[in-house]
Amino acid sequence: MLLHPEEHGWERFGEDHTDSTIAPYTEGAWMTKHNGKYYFQYAAPGTEWNVYADGVLVGDHPLGPFTYQDYNPFAYKPGGFVTGAGHGSTFEDKHGNYWHIGSAVAWNKHKFERRLSIFPAGFDADDQLYCITAFGDYPQYHASAQRDHRVSTFTGWTLLSYKKKSWASSTLGNFSTSQAFNEDIRNYWSATTGNKGEFLAVDLGKPSDVFAIQINYADQDAQVRDKRFDIYHQYIIYQSEDSIHWEVLVDKSENKKDVPHDYVQLQKPVRARYLKLENIHMADGKFAISGFRIFGKADGAAPEQVTNFVAKRKSDQRDVAFSWNQVPNAYAYNIRYGVHPDKLYNTIMVHEATTRFFKGLNRNVTYYASIEAIGETGVSKASEVIKF
Repeated sequence: MLLHPEEHGWERFGEDHTDSTIAPYTEGAWMTKHNGKYYFQYAAPGTEWNVYADGVLVGDHPLGPFTYQDYNPFAYKPGGFVTGAGHGSTFEDKHGNYWHIGSAVAWNKHKFERRLSIFPAGFDADDQLYCITAFGDYPQYHASAQRDHRVSTFTGWTLLSYKKKSWASSTLGNFSTSQAFNEDIRNYWSATTGNKGEFLAVDLGKPSDVFAIQINYADQDAQVRDKRFDIYHQYIIYQSEDSIHWEVLVDKSENKKDVPHDYVQLQKPVRARYLKLENIHMADGKFAISGFRIFGKADGAAPEQVTNFVAKRKSDQRDVAFSWNQVPNAYAYNIRYGVHPDKLYNTIMVHEATTRFFKGLNRNVTYYASIEAIGETGVSKASEVIKF
């Protein structure tokens, strides 16, 4: 089993598959048996890139021969706050639902720094292996029974904090507060110390319903290198409607757990415009945040349906140029694509732009795609499916 980047665009090395000077790497083998077939899964092209993904070969015997599947890669997440879904494992839970674990890119100190993500997965009626990464770094409902993972479990709580006005108690060098609100885990804001009282605040722009908050810590001047059980994070989140009078929204001042990526779902939504994250205790190093992510709903109707969605395949069939008309009040878009109009399992998330040059296709394969707009008021109806 070898990689063939000359045929499979998604196996090309580099960020967005743009580095042709280095041969891709493959690793992370995993086997899943389903309906008498053996699904041999492998990762490519490199763990440090946003396009780290898993492909699959299918055979009738655990030792092969195996056949490459046109719908590859099946686990793919090239856009969003957290990117990468490769080097994974596909397994069943106690209800019979499949899930896929993937390695997510998180590096800002070392190129191999990563986290683990978990996505809904499964086999459709044609025994195609799929993995749903759409809204994979947004709040989703968990499974308490068997379900069809192709039906979205997204809560509908979109991001209220993207590129919003922010300020802090202090800022270290070029680690500006904006880097905690740009939907990129690979950069961050840092205070000048790790002392109690350092804070990061954001103005959502208008009062909105806040349903959940995610706090993603970053490492700045941390010295801990080995696994430790005596480190922990403590913080308090305040909310305000005028940035003058603050009320406690979340109190983790007594927490004794190491929570580098903490998620807090409120018991009921809170109407707020300003939120402030105040440090009580850092596990190590300075108070630094790669993402202070506020999820909820703003007032108003969901964004309009995207129009003029076009996909132009290039002479190199591994490449395609997507374009579409801008939708008012949309901060991002989901391009959903696949090898059948009813199997748009893969998703490319794009922030703000109305074009995306994509280099992850397979040669001599026909694709289908649709697009949806994402705004603080919700998600638009998907566009009509196009063929390319």
